[in-house]
Amino acid sequence: MYAFNFERAADAKAAVARLKADPDAKFLAGGQSLLAAMKLRLASPSTLVDVARIPGMAEIRVDGKEIVIGAAARHADVAENAEVRQRIPALAALAGGIGDRQVRAMGTIGGALANDDPAACYPAAVLGLGATVVTDRRSIAADDFFKGLYETALEPDELITAVRFPIPDQAAYVKFHNPASRFALVGVMVARFGSTVRVAVTGAADSVFRCQPLEQALSANFSAQAARGVKVDAGQLNTDLHASAEYRAHLIPVLAARAVEAAGKG
Repeated sequence: MYAFNFERAADAKAAVARLKADPDAKFLAGGQSLLAAMKLRLASPSTLVDVARIPGMAEIRVDGKEIVIGAAARHADVAENAEVRQRIPALAALAGGIGDRQVRAMGTIGGALANDDPAACYPAAVLGLGATVVTDRRSIAADDFFKGLYETALEPDELITAVRFPIPDQAAYVKFHNPASRFALVGVMVARFGSTVRVAVTGAADSVFRCQPLEQALSANFSAQAARGVKVDAGQLNTDLHASAEYRAHLIPVLAARAVEAAGKG
């Protein structure tokens, strides 16, 4: 590690103002990705601006037909929240399966989304459920938020303050995880809203994406059999030391089918 400044922001406005004044400063939420990158000297911010203790930023509440989760809400908070467990149990289960207890006790939903790791779970929830990412200056639809490898629509000094999740009729998330990191080799979120089905896939490509063939098949017939009958093109998927693109393409409909089955039991 190297020398850097540490500041605790009193509110979102102050946090953003600090980054506007110093382009080399970074927001610090749970620090599960940023601090690891700093230890490896892959990141060298001049100042860390702590946003995890901003009043109200960790609040979880129901607002009409949506669950609103503050950006500083930790994974364990989401997993254990009674309103989330009742209204979107798939989201609670996803949060409860992230990393290990230490990661879940420290990592935040806002930090996970801003980092946009290609194998992270929360991006699949946000995209699959058609959520809205709320920042200090605007609201960004999930379909417009994720741009590529560790890339989002956020400006360098833009702070996520909350995420608004619409409550689906049925939803489930299933992942085939790396046994060491618990990151997804492939993770699939399936969500049904009436006759419309959204399917988001993480861990298989450079960024989370919606799987149109599965969405079309499941919108016509919301069944595990329909999901298993879909063939996914491996052309845009990743091959690495953990799995080939072809294996990931095979896993996507298999996990989608399991998610449909799990959604039916919820």
